[in-house]
Amino acid sequence: MTRLVFASAAVMLIGAGQAVAGQAPPGGQPARGPAPPTPACGPNVAMKNVAKDSRCFELRTYTVREGSSLDLLHARFRDHTNTLFKKHGMTIVGFWQPVTRPDQLIYLLAYKDGAARDAAWAAFGADPEWVKVRTEMAVQVQVDNVFMSATDYGPMK
Repeated sequence: MTRLVFASAAVMLIGAGQAVAGQAPPGGQPARGPAPPTPACGPNVAMKNVAKDSRCFELRTYTVREGSSLDLLHARFRDHTNTLFKKHGMTIVGFWQPVTRPDQLIYLLAYKDGAARDAAWAAFGADPEWVKVRTEMAVQVQVDNVFMSATDYGPMK
């Protein structure tokens, strides 16, 4: 029951963040031009109802393009990507497989703040092991992400 409540809460939070489409890492198409900067998220964001001790949360949705393999994407995360996320200081909150969208994978990461997020992704993207895995286990996906800060009344910070 706790998992269901948390998964529902994470998906409902989408409207609270800022969507940024077209960012590539990990495994998406290369971004067209420089990736937009991460919006302010995490602690001390100047927004009403945001917890002062919030982390920066990033909800990522991968939609596998036709001709590519969702199973390969799952294997890449299971066998390689998650280890690299941890290596580069990313906190994995969870992964979800939408019941009505079998072509999608949704996951949630947490960071100290937006700057920590940017540093972690830069290190991850430059990691030789990631470059090798991304090449050997290529999956074509559309990447959509939403940046969020926790509310001052919710249980997760």
